[in-house]
Amino acid sequence: MKKQNKLAIGIALGMGIGTAVGVATGILGLWIGVGLATGIGVGNSLSQKGHK
Repeated sequence: MKKQNKLAIGIALGMGIGTAVGVATGILGLWIGVGLATGIGVGNSLSQKGHK
């Protein structure tokens, strides 16, 4: 899988989880930001895992 695809998957997962938690708690704006930041971190980690 390409580096950009892994980053996009991480961002999408983070946004999905952040949106779900935000809707459940009623603080959507906060959790979208948290989900985005977490997704970028996860996607970056996944994309660098194969580079040693």
